[in-house]
Amino acid sequence: MFSIGDFARLGRVSVRMLRHYDTLGLLRPARVDPYTGYRYYDAGQLARLNRLIALKNLGLSLEQVGRVLEEKVGTEELYGMLRLRRAELEAQVAADMARLAEVEARLRMIETEGVMSIDVVVKSVPAVRLAEVSGLAESYETEKISRVIQPLYAELTRRLQDAGLSFTGPAIAYYEQVPEGVRVHAGAQVNLEPGVTYDFDVVDLPAIEQAATTIHRGSMDNVGATYQNLAKWIQENGYRGTESSREVYLVYGEGDPSGWVTEIQEAVTRDA
Repeated sequence: MFSIGDFARLGRVSVRMLRHYDTLGLLRPARVDPYTGYRYYDAGQLARLNRLIALKNLGLSLEQVGRVLEEKVGTEELYGMLRLRRAELEAQVAADMARLAEVEARLRMIETEGVMSIDVVVKSVPAVRLAEVSGLAESYETEKISRVIQPLYAELTRRLQDAGLSFTGPAIAYYEQVPEGVRVHAGAQVNLEPGVTYDFDVVDLPAIEQAATTIHRGSMDNVGATYQNLAKWIQENGYRGTESSREVYLVYGEGDPSGWVTEIQEAVTRDA
């Protein structure tokens, strides 16, 4: 037998919670001293305590926990329930982290308001032929775009490898507003054999006569501030955007994104 203090220590719970579980009838002591009122527990009760805590962590109320315990849920079934709950919590954490990254990116945009901290070059951009795959994002929100474009590039890389092709220049992405959301185009410059049919699209992007271009350094999670600063520069310098933009990934890869280098290209014309 273990005192309530020792049982709490072994079960990694508080004495207060053990008393609460006793009051609710969820975990009665194995013995209560009739003279002192001290509670004592048996080692075998740790199994019920583990199930009680696990079910509580699944999000069940203590009343629901009591009903499940009385039904004597088997180890395999409980393990399955816990694995499902773990997957749900991991998805929730990932979603919360994505929202936090979006908040931080938006804060950086606010911090840079009124501060022109980019160098812009207006230049012509030549036509380019791309191998590409595309997918649909809900909106232009950074997290929504990232969720689509990263798997697209993984898939495109796989298809290029299967075709025996490799990148011959920087990857290029561009976006298209459609009624369903945003069509994300993930492209790569490769040497394509004429007359060969591939399991990806072959697209010829036209030349851009005038493009306002700037360099974005670091993670694409923060690219929104660069786009907004570029938009301000375009307006303040007498240009007008033509709703055609491209992202050219000059330096990109696995690992630390702080070294990534992306050229943002916005097609422009002189504002009459």
